[in-house]
Amino acid sequence: MPDGKQSLDIGGTTVVVSNPGKVYFPHTGHTKLDLVRYYLAVADGALRGAGGRPNVLKRFVNGAGGEPFFQKRAPDKRPGWIETVLLSFPSGRTAEEVVPRDAAALAWMVNLGCIDLNPHPVRAEDLDHPDELRVDLDPVPGVEWPQIRQVALVARDVLTDFGLTGWPKTSGSRGFHIYARIEPRWGFTDVRRAAVALAREIERRAPDLATAQWWKEERHGVFVDYNQNAKDRTVASAYSVRPTPDARVSTPLTWPEVPDCDPAVFTIDTVPGRFADLGDPWAGMGETAASLEPLLALAAEDEAAGLADAPWPPHYDKQAGEPPRVQPSKRRMTGASAAVAPPAPGKSSGPTGRRRSTMPLIEVARAATKDEAMAGLELWKQRHPKAWGYLEPADVLVDSMRGRSYSWTRIRLNLRHVPEDERPPQEALDIDYDPWTQGEGPRRRG
Repeated sequence: MPDGKQSLDIGGTTVVVSNPGKVYFPHTGHTKLDLVRYYLAVADGALRGAGGRPNVLKRFVNGAGGEPFFQKRAPDKRPGWIETVLLSFPSGRTAEEVVPRDAAALAWMVNLGCIDLNPHPVRAEDLDHPDELRVDLDPVPGVEWPQIRQVALVARDVLTDFGLTGWPKTSGSRGFHIYARIEPRWGFTDVRRAAVALAREIERRAPDLATAQWWKEERHGVFVDYNQNAKDRTVASAYSVRPTPDARVSTPLTWPEVPDCDPAVFTIDTVPGRFADLGDPWAGMGETAASLEPLLALAAEDEAAGLADAPWPPHYDKQAGEPPRVQPSKRRMTGASAAVAPPAPGKSSGPTGRRRSTMPLIEVARAATKDEAMAGLELWKQRHPKAWGYLEPADVLVDSMRGRSYSWTRIRLNLRHVPEDERPPQEALDIDYDPWTQGEGPRRRG
């Protein structure tokens, strides 16, 4: 069993690493000492992401293959040179959290079992006003990396259009992160409100690729997780090693790298050399702090159009204007919520499948292929050009539906932007494929 200790002189500070030979990544053989040395090699970049901020200690005491635990409170037994700051949480509790300022502090955190770094989006000097807007792109199961990159580029354009500079990085896991430096003038509620507006705008521009829907049963493509901007939420920071079998790293990129980047090439072995050769692509981030006002104005427009606040994480108090914290499929269908479009003629289920939505949804096509379904949509548009003119990109819901061993396509339209007295009724489907009785068609297996 690994044992013993090793003392390191890091910038004149002695850091003792216990069990330095303990294997943290069984697949690659990397040890705790390897992890310490990695963070020392990229310390300037890692501190740009996590330094000067309160950090939650996510401790993998049994290495990357074990279950971690989150420790908000700094250990009582710690060196005098470890800085802390007192944070308050939505629960009303408080905790002294670690604030790393130098490479020695990073090594000390790794010795506790911290594989990745999890800072709050605030500086220790101002705990109430975030200076980062964090865009967390979280793909649903089955979404491939090229689609995630596409959504990242859409997010970049939205940020630019609203006066913010996006700084991209791989998450080191399945997703992608984009940070934007903001002026520390707004509290967490306003920053999250801006993030909700941003997520919805990304969804509007790429409705087939991205979603801002909180409930998993309503998501498709890449979920833009606005709630990562709520108070007490943290994200693995730049240059964090992640607890994956290949010890991937959450790596800052330049935008020209994004369209072709492969997250698998950024690991504990490759990133130090990249950092030494190229420097930190995020080195100029601190000079780009900008105003949230344009995004907050977009949020106000959405609210005026009738969009309620998006759901908060379950452990937060109910917020003013927040919709019910009940899965849509489990809500009682009473009053206005029951007055929704019925199934298409001849169909046993409505445009939402086994449940009925509170949104005015109609179904326009079911087809064995997406091209056939889109042809059904074109026929509907020809019959209802005026209603089509009211629709926004996010109102066209193209769903890839899973059969026993195949997929088929359903198209629904959300008529929320069409005046109620001008909404076309649910009609018989022009393209009317029944996956339950027609089988797999040309894709039938022998």
